[in-house]
Amino acid sequence: MTPEQLSTAIVDVLTTLSDQGAITLPDGVPTTVTVERPRQKGHGDYATNVALQLGKKAGLNPRAFAELMQAGLEAREGVAAVEIAGPGFLNITVAAGAQGQVAGEIVAAGAAYGRTQTLAGHRIDVEFISANPTGPLHLGHTRWAVLGDAIGRVLSAAGAEVTREFYINDRGVQMNHFADSIIAAALGLPAPADGYQGGYIDDLATAVGQAHPGIFDLPADERRDAVRAAGYEIQLRQQQEQLDRFNTHFDVWFSELSLHESGSVPETLQRLKDLGHVYEQDGALWMRTTDFGDDKDRVLIKSDGELTYFASDTAYYLNKRSRGFDHCIYLLGADHHGYVGRLRAMAACVGDDPAQTLDVMIGQLVKILRDGEELKLSKRAGTIVTLEELADEIGVDALRYSLVRYPADSPLTLDVAEITKASAENPVYYVQYAHARTCRMIANAADLGMTPPVDFDPALLSHEREGELLRALAEFPRVVASAAELREPHRIARYLEDTASAFNKWYDTKECRLLPQGDEPVSPANEARLVLAVAVRTVLANGLDLLGVSAPERM
Repeated sequence: MTPEQLSTAIVDVLTTLSDQGAITLPDGVPTTVTVERPRQKGHGDYATNVALQLGKKAGLNPRAFAELMQAGLEAREGVAAVEIAGPGFLNITVAAGAQGQVAGEIVAAGAAYGRTQTLAGHRIDVEFISANPTGPLHLGHTRWAVLGDAIGRVLSAAGAEVTREFYINDRGVQMNHFADSIIAAALGLPAPADGYQGGYIDDLATAVGQAHPGIFDLPADERRDAVRAAGYEIQLRQQQEQLDRFNTHFDVWFSELSLHESGSVPETLQRLKDLGHVYEQDGALWMRTTDFGDDKDRVLIKSDGELTYFASDTAYYLNKRSRGFDHCIYLLGADHHGYVGRLRAMAACVGDDPAQTLDVMIGQLVKILRDGEELKLSKRAGTIVTLEELADEIGVDALRYSLVRYPADSPLTLDVAEITKASAENPVYYVQYAHARTCRMIANAADLGMTPPVDFDPALLSHEREGELLRALAEFPRVVASAAELREPHRIARYLEDTASAFNKWYDTKECRLLPQGDEPVSPANEARLVLAVAVRTVLANGLDLLGVSAPERM
């Protein structure tokens, strides 16, 4: 019996009591109730405080309300006992058969187990990384490459229609500086004062020259445009390849330049004027964002006629909304903390309720240590540590898992030696090894001719360790739904570690052997435990997939 099934049973009991006139709830019977695993052993398999929440509303002492529910719940199939604790908590013990059936349900669902429809009907755009196409992706982008992708995965698992979007910052003077840097490298000249340096610029100059022979011999005005376009194409393709290799995939690569070329920015300015949220002052055009909580108004067009990035940001937000997204998620770096208020105010200025349509997440910096020294980066100095180099040294799985297992808003320091260690102290190794162990158990069973039966006796999974493991497995859909709702994929990682721990304790328990010993025949208990092992493998694999991390069969 899963927490969701138990919640439904509690609602059914409340409905029956209401229909019988035993209780009167002014707001009606709730559609769901909270069911949690108790923190202390001996307090049943699950607990609920529904009597505390509804007792006073029904004009009853919460404990008296709980007593009314107790009999109804104990009569439900799959419930073994219900105890009332304290002022009205209900501690519920599930029958072994009902608990064990969870394993069969997981095996039957396979890759779909854990997926819900809690966010069905929502169309969500997740924008992350959004780097300039002027150099390789580096350590500064790596955390968002993982978190943005994982957030997209858990939102999809919760039933939302998700688009992962990369905003290409391909408009602005940096693109000319980029072209000038490539030209200087190709001609053997010093890098321009505002240009980019480093080995990757030399590599780009070579690649551009090979792809477009004679390009550096063009007249100066033609050469810059041609090199800018060629360098941009090559560098963007490299970024895409780097991210694909890092198991981060985007549905849309949106060009900032295309936003301006399409006329979206003038249309946006006109809309703001029509809504009365812009004004002119000192020769500039301003958006009155202070009307909606911003700390100051924002310039849209400077006094020299140049558009600001904020004008582009506003047009881009409206472009997303025009494409049918009802919610837009922005993942921004720690240096963009001031953007939260202005983006929310911007959404309000164009007529939206930002609480419903906008979510801005700020991620803190990551430090990676090698031999006690911090890896440094500086794109302009040419001493960058690229995402590709990190993936090569640390490994995609280890790097992704280590970055995703912490909340985005917490500063993070990772040590290369620690996160690549092949030991139980390394969380990613611990979880992946647990998955590999389930695969080995199932393979060993297959060698004896055992296959997971469709029909098994779930009541045979009655050992305390089996109960703990089954309860952990039953929690997975709720963890996924919570991670999606809160945009916190680290909850998946921590859940997997707890579940791997419960599995290892079961694995080490002699009374819970999966395989028969010696010449013993295969018993119904062995078959039931094989189903449980397959269920564990399924949950660990599904959870790792939501993090973009592989589930190896051997380690």
